[in-house]
Amino acid sequence: MRLRKRRAQIRSNVDMTPMLDVVFQLIIFFLVSTTFAILPGIKLNLPQSRTAEGTSVQGITITAQSNGNFYFNDKQVSLAALSVELSNFDTGDIKKDEFPVSLEADSEVTNGTVVSIFDVIRENGFSMINLRTTSEKK
Repeated sequence: MRLRKRRAQIRSNVDMTPMLDVVFQLIIFFLVSTTFAILPGIKLNLPQSRTAEGTSVQGITITAQSNGNFYFNDKQVSLAALSVELSNFDTGDIKKDEFPVSLEADSEVTNGTVVSIFDVIRENGFSMINLRTTSEKK
C-alpha cells in the first residue's frame, strides 16, 4: 500500500481581540469627549427660583451683566448692536417666532434693563424667550 504524503496546509488565524479592544477604547473616547456641554465663560449670579425647570441650551443666548455689558451668544455687544445681531441672525428652517432665545440676566440687573432687552427681542420677531435662573437651595 502506497502512502501519499500530504502537504501540510498552513492555516493562520488572526486574533481579533486586540483590535476590538482598541476600537472599543476609541468609541468610549469619542462618546465621552462629545457629551460635554459648552457653557458660556461669562460670570453671572443668576437669580434663584423655586419653580425653575431644566431646558436644553439651544438657539440664541443673550446675557446681561450687572456692570452693563451685553452678550449675544459669546460676542459682546451694545443694546443697539443686539438689535442688529438679532435681525441678521439666520434661524434656518425655523420661523423666528418659534426659535428659542434664552435670556441670562445677573440678579443685580434692573427690571428696566430686562424689559429693554425683551423689547429688542420682540421687535426682531422672536417670541420664545426663556429666562435662565438657578434652582433655589432648600
